Amino acid sequence: MASTRAPTTEPGAPLEHARDHPAGWYRWYVLGLLTLVSLFSVADRLVFSILTQDIKAEFDLSDAEVGLIGGLAFSIIYVIAGFPAARLADRSVRKNIIGAAISFWSVMTAICGLATGFWTLFLARVGVGVGEGCSGPASQSLVADFFRPAELARAMGILTMGATMGTAFGLMAGGLLSEAFGWRMAFVLMGLPGIAIGAIVVLSVREPRRGRYAPKGARVAQLPLAQTLSTLLANRVYLGFAAGFAVQIMIGYAMAFWVAPAAIRQFGVSTGDVALLLGIAYLAGGLPGPVLGGFVTERLTRRDERWRAWFPGLVSLVCIAPLWWAFQMRDFATFLALFACAYGLFVASQAGILSGIQNAVEPSQRGFAVAIALCFNNILGQAVGLYLIGWISDGLAPEYGVESLGMAVVGVCAVAGVAALALFGWTAAQMAPSGYLAKIKADQNPG
Repeated sequence: MASTRAPTTEPGAPLEHARDHPAGWYRWYVLGLLTLVSLFSVADRLVFSILTQDIKAEFDLSDAEVGLIGGLAFSIIYVIAGFPAARLADRSVRKNIIGAAISFWSVMTAICGLATGFWTLFLARVGVGVGEGCSGPASQSLVADFFRPAELARAMGILTMGATMGTAFGLMAGGLLSEAFGWRMAFVLMGLPGIAIGAIVVLSVREPRRGRYAPKGARVAQLPLAQTLSTLLANRVYLGFAAGFAVQIMIGYAMAFWVAPAAIRQFGVSTGDVALLLGIAYLAGGLPGPVLGGFVTERLTRRDERWRAWFPGLVSLVCIAPLWWAFQMRDFATFLALFACAYGLFVASQAGILSGIQNAVEPSQRGFAVAIALCFNNILGQAVGLYLIGWISDGLAPEYGVESLGMAVVGVCAVAGVAALALFGWTAAQMAPSGYLAKIKADQNPG
């Protein structure tokens, strides 16, 4: 049987085998494949959004209950599964973890179509969280070993495009499949492709040497859990990025999960039309946003590394203005244009955050560092955020009717934007010219 241990050669040592060499076109192939994994991760997670109205009607659910299924059910097990998977990703073959994860969550997505009520759908969503909680840390760690630190913001921006395309694909495919075959079959058909993608990942991805682009002397071998935790908790730059990410991702989940049902109610548009047109709006803003965000972050950080934190904080707040304006419109076409602008600004922040987390920690900690960040991300951004919006919408509904959900979305996003600006500003203040980031700079600019 082949070993499951990943290469652990120290940074700066020569490559021991041709398959460890990630240069040229191949690294872009791997990045594209991981972007496709990210696409289905988000699509399978958020297809529930466009099916919400049909599921609510069949099971007689409130917005708060929908928020629990959409957020809490997914987040609990996502967090629990993410930690052991991340520890495994920091010492073993990451491509195998990713391949197994997408195959598992794809099966659980299909099982959502067999739900008979609140609890069976809740438990099926828990299963989706198991698989998806295992893929994120391994994918981001893998990308960091294929791209140099100076290129990492651009690479993470491209990886973020998977989430954007997944949001659009989940809406468009889910809505159209639901209208053609019903919401149950939509879940089943959405789950099938991921099984094949998992096999492709396992068979075609070559595991790179861990810590290939880390500064000289960086630790590649995994430390005991207690020591890893204490090191990360003492790393203020990392904690700032993780906390800021958790707060500002409330905006992203609100846009991805609640905007579709809010548009259906407020504009009286059919599920199929919202799926198609809102999906196009996600693509219009979400495809250029991460790429431009990665490019801008890369240029700004050449001048001052603190822009890796400043830029996400600024755009997290600025994106609230077009989002608020969109929900003031009475014309659906204008709403879509403004929403595309808001979403494009939001996703431009992701390159700085993801590259900031990877650059702030040692190679031996990357997977676990991402898992902790995703823990905060899912508990606050998804579980609390989605439920809070649903709860506020239920409370406003008697007075504001179909506009209550849109008001709840904008209100929660506005608070999250202000908090994100403050947290990322604090993070930038911790990025003194010392520590791990300074080592990276020194290695890139010797002498």
